Amino acid sequence: MSPVWSLGAGLLLLLLWVRHRGLEAVLVHHRWVFVCLFLLPLSILFDVYYQLRAWAVWRLHSAPRQHAQRVRHIQAQVREWKNEGSKRYMCTGRPGWLTVSLRVGKYKKIHKNIMINLMDVLEVDTERQVVRVEPLVTMGQLTAHLNPMGWTIPVVPELDDLTVGGLIMGTGIESSSHIYGLFQHTCVAYELVLADGSLVRCSPTENSDLFYAVPWSCGTLGFLVAAEIKMIPAKKYVKINYEPVRGLQKICEKFTEESKKKENSFVEGLVYSLEEAVIMTGVLTDEAEQSKINRIGNYYKPWFFKHVEKYLKADKTGVEYIPARHYYHRHTRSIFWELQDIIPFGNNPVFRYLFGWMVPPKISLLKLTQGEAIRKLYEQHHVVQDMLVPMKSLEKSIQTFHADLNVYPLWLCPFILPNNPGMVHPKGDETELYVDIGAYGEPKRKQFEARASMRQMEKFVRSVHGFQMLYADCYMTREEFWDMFDGSLYHKLREQMNCKDAFPEVYDKICKAARH
Repeated sequence: MSPVWSLGAGLLLLLLWVRHRGLEAVLVHHRWVFVCLFLLPLSILFDVYYQLRAWAVWRLHSAPRQHAQRVRHIQAQVREWKNEGSKRYMCTGRPGWLTVSLRVGKYKKIHKNIMINLMDVLEVDTERQVVRVEPLVTMGQLTAHLNPMGWTIPVVPELDDLTVGGLIMGTGIESSSHIYGLFQHTCVAYELVLADGSLVRCSPTENSDLFYAVPWSCGTLGFLVAAEIKMIPAKKYVKINYEPVRGLQKICEKFTEESKKKENSFVEGLVYSLEEAVIMTGVLTDEAEQSKINRIGNYYKPWFFKHVEKYLKADKTGVEYIPARHYYHRHTRSIFWELQDIIPFGNNPVFRYLFGWMVPPKISLLKLTQGEAIRKLYEQHHVVQDMLVPMKSLEKSIQTFHADLNVYPLWLCPFILPNNPGMVHPKGDETELYVDIGAYGEPKRKQFEARASMRQMEKFVRSVHGFQMLYADCYMTREEFWDMFDGSLYHKLREQMNCKDAFPEVYDKICKAARH
């Protein structure tokens, strides 16, 4: 039988099986079939298109010339909205399924959509050590652009598809954040189109109130059209040290100790149970022991969190040299550990070697095709949350995560939080060390109920003066939300810049109690 006939017969059998089981049942209980046959190839096509486009734009130097024209088009749309009587709130016209957040932005159907097609690197200024980019530039695109030139950015949030705009208007973090802070703290200027259609640049010395109010505002103060981000010299490798630690108190002590060391370029923890973790520290270097180089980003390599777990199971420390770009995107192929729930055999060596080059599927395509049944299933039986808590509350926080969710692994990422104005800052007057605790997966806690359990978690985070990342499902009331976040500067600027009729309040965009 020829390969074509074999393929045709296989597809026919698959279609008959889908018809027998029912499409919805297959999508819910055997989602890997749809993902492997359709979403993985489609994701490859998406990547190829955007990579070729970015290469062509840079080679033709067309982005800087076209940027001003595109911004004028955005301004024209805002002025048109004003001329129509400002009857509806405005929002970006980017479809909700294209965002990395699992939340469904239904408000886009009723608000005035402003089309913003800004996805290019505009300028690399090696003298100032600043890169100027448009808001839809992704982390994968940016590191691929800068690394060959010998540069990188100080904080490279993990997933390839995260955009600069999302990381500013929401937030972003990486294992270098114990030195540099959150993604917003590495930005030196923003350019926005405001509610009156004007174009404004803001920095710590120019329109400083707006500069500090923009992060976490979720596009409710204006439309971000460009950002300037600090650059640092890139190095070839990250020398990474894996250290298994047992006992919750020892885990917290070791993680805190390493997070305070500025000689560590990177600090990260993966907690595999209440009493077991691997603490990783890394240092940037141009030299490597050839026998210890691990190109973990190659498609046939084990998923990173599974690779790390081997050190825990063997109860031994280890040292490796990982190419820098592979390190920056080490959790991308497995979407941290979310892909194991979608493709249960995805880390099998046979699958990795045959099909690993297509992994991961685009998160945006997963959202687009998930359907209402899968969305509700995920909402009730799945958790994707990042809680930012003071480092001094780490042990109590892990115990709370265990009691309320019981999801493992947990991701630990330390960051320094300066006492800047804005929605997020420490309780006191001094810079404070915080930690991001990321919980992604299906809770194993008995009687888990999404709303009740997450409201309990949110209450705990407020009690220790922590913060919930705004990409995730939020169940707080308006009063609780503004108890967690400092809204003084934000509300002042909304009043001054006539935002109240132009954009919804950030709470109304992200919280389930208010969402349309």
